[in-house]
Amino acid sequence: MDQKKTGSFFKELRKEKGLTQEQLAEQLNVSGRTISRWETGSNMPDLDLLIEIADFYEVEIGELIDGERKGGIIMDKELKETVLKVADYSSDEKIKLMKKLHVFAWVGVISFLIFLVLDCTGMAGGRVPGAFADFCEGLALGALITAVIYTSRHINKVRVLKKRLLHRQ
Repeated sequence: MDQKKTGSFFKELRKEKGLTQEQLAEQLNVSGRTISRWETGSNMPDLDLLIEIADFYEVEIGELIDGERKGGIIMDKELKETVLKVADYSSDEKIKLMKKLHVFAWVGVISFLIFLVLDCTGMAGGRVPGAFADFCEGLALGALITAVIYTSRHINKVRVLKKRLLHRQ
């Protein structure tokens, strides 16, 4: 998929309807900046919005993705429902991922605060409190690294590696 070509096609379709980015944004319940990002190809709409855009412009989703008209028919109802189910599933997966990330973030913040309190009060100098402070510091760093991985584009590579290491396929 050529995002620049797709973005140019979005812009062309919007102009054919005689709409500004703000007017289209209002129609789709997104920001004008979001429309701008789509049209420059720096970002693409989610699947559920792609369906709404295809309906709005009366083009196929494939045409939107390819960035050009193909003169085909509009998506039939059954295919549309299937694509919407996939979009819902994708959205549910994103919500689950964000909840996990939220938990990791709080674990990191609390661990780091405990470390700071132990370190600043001088309690981290003792054997047991020192070990606990080191554990909290390591846990905070681990949570931070996990959050970075989960928010990067490399998460799928990590999942594939995990499956390989666990000998699951």
